[in-house]
Amino acid sequence: MDNRARIITILKTVSKKTSVPDADESLFDSGFLDSFALPDMVGELEREFSIKIPDSDLNPRKFESISRIESYIDSRK
Repeated sequence: MDNRARIITILKTVSKKTSVPDADESLFDSGFLDSFALPDMVGELEREFSIKIPDSDLNPRKFESISRIESYIDSRK
């Protein structure tokens, strides 16, 4: 499974929704996620991708869209 598919699986799990916004659409502005879901999503990303996301990176804008999450994950590996 590629990174995008893994991210989408995480997003569906965290949000408990069955469909996700387009890759460049805001997950927060669209109402798909809210800031309360961010820590859960970050924890799942850390587990799935075996990375550590520092507290300094816990900014919703860094995780604004599927594309941004994918870019962030790629930069951490």
